[in-house]
Amino acid sequence: MLSSRSGFLVVAILTAFAVEDQASGQNEAPPRARPPRTETARGEWVASLRDRYAQPPAEWPAPHVERDVAWRELGRLPPVEHPGDNPHSPAKEQLGKSLFFEPRLSASGEMACATCHDPDLAWADGRTVSFGHLRKPLARNAPTIRNVAFQPSLFWDGRAASIEAQVEAVLLNPAEMHVTPEHVVKVLSDSARYREMFTQAFGDPEITFDRTAQALACFQRTVVGGHSRFDRFLAGDRAVLTDQELIGLDLFRREARCMNCHHGPLFSDGQFHDLGLSYYGRSLEDLGRFEVTHEAADVGRFRTPSLRDVTRTRPLMHNGLFELSGVLAMYNVGMVAIKRPAHQHDDPLFPVKSPLLKPLGLNRQDLADLEAFLGALEEPRRRVRPPSAAPQ
Repeated sequence: MLSSRSGFLVVAILTAFAVEDQASGQNEAPPRARPPRTETARGEWVASLRDRYAQPPAEWPAPHVERDVAWRELGRLPPVEHPGDNPHSPAKEQLGKSLFFEPRLSASGEMACATCHDPDLAWADGRTVSFGHLRKPLARNAPTIRNVAFQPSLFWDGRAASIEAQVEAVLLNPAEMHVTPEHVVKVLSDSARYREMFTQAFGDPEITFDRTAQALACFQRTVVGGHSRFDRFLAGDRAVLTDQELIGLDLFRREARCMNCHHGPLFSDGQFHDLGLSYYGRSLEDLGRFEVTHEAADVGRFRTPSLRDVTRTRPLMHNGLFELSGVLAMYNVGMVAIKRPAHQHDDPLFPVKSPLLKPLGLNRQDLADLEAFLGALEEPRRRVRPPSAAPQ
């Protein structure tokens, strides 16, 4: 539930360091929070929403989005499509699973993919930022790999266009797994069991770096959700959402304006936006998408994360500095934009906050309702047993 300590206090602290530039044209005075509904009015509202959302999603109330937003209705996840150059097979999936938990793929012999993407932690790691090679902290929060099969690009800055490319980048990154293709091939070739598994997966015992990435990607495409209570609601069980969660759904789609960026089955537009959290010119500076495109418009932009399982993949944002209640409170005031100091008046790289962000004027009950709905996106806890021992 939303608390003043983790919510509004966060906003007050951030606003003290990153405030709206009165002369920039971005400033919009936050509206006063609307008064909460009486118990009677709230009951009548719930009854109305039960009727509205008993209809198919195509007949739900229109969402509150900007005119140029190509939004998609919330929905269930589609079947996974494996690429033609890396088709799925049970043997390749099983090989990928073994490799996912294999620490010998790292230079230290102590890190595996599962180190930062632990199935017991919703395929994330619960840390602000992950530890990399030799326990050195990395720069960004580790997002969950659940549902990566549906992501159009990977990493917070979108620098990988496929899961295969993402796997290779992590393995070769000196700050992460810190290996070479030759190291990977040697480690796996020395294992009779891995030679057998590669034969079963690819038809011959040849072990290559590309095949290793393909197997890991194949397994990750099978890590798919779609079993939340909201998915049951979409499937026709309209009673599965509580009154508070149903109100939160309506707020999410309308007054809270969440569907400007978080829409479709994945609750993400797959695009990149500046939320005012680049810390431009300060110690925590992260230029985001700009590091990939080198386009000034991309400074401070990060990929929209999926909100599925968001209550179990905290802390949030690219830097892992925030809890859910604090994020909702910040969105309520329109997020923050760094004030442009005089010496940066003509800086062409100075970040510009997304125009999709606007003050909302929601009250504490509204924010609690929103948080309740997001809890309905949580996947049921299911034990994923790693291989009992590394193949020899």
